[in-house]
Amino acid sequence: MKKMNPRTLLLAAAVTALALATPRLLADNTAPAKDTAPSCCSMGAATTALADTNGVAKPIPDLLKTCPVSGDKLGEMGENYTFIYKGQEVKFCCASCKKDFLKDPDKYLALIRAADKKTKN
Repeated sequence: MKKMNPRTLLLAAAVTALALATPRLLADNTAPAKDTAPSCCSMGAATTALADTNGVAKPIPDLLKTCPVSGDKLGEMGENYTFIYKGQEVKFCCASCKKDFLKDPDKYLALIRAADKKTKN
């Protein structure tokens, strides 16, 4: 991750605090999320949140050991942020990576599925 100057860090913390104070919507924008996790950069303890976007009872596990968006090793910055996308569990290093994932989910799902294939072989 890039180093941030104090002014940028303060601005990022303020934006994060504001974002956490407002209701979040799921990827399909149909209902508010039940649990949300603070950004890994907010100096707070991250909690895992599951947001099932399609009602699948048992998601396909994410076996990737790194965040598909940032490439950071999962667990290095605290607890993972996890959610379900179209039946696939997706683990991020922090909640802010979800936004980038949703811009091009197929790209990141390919990484997750490639890790699953390697594990099975």
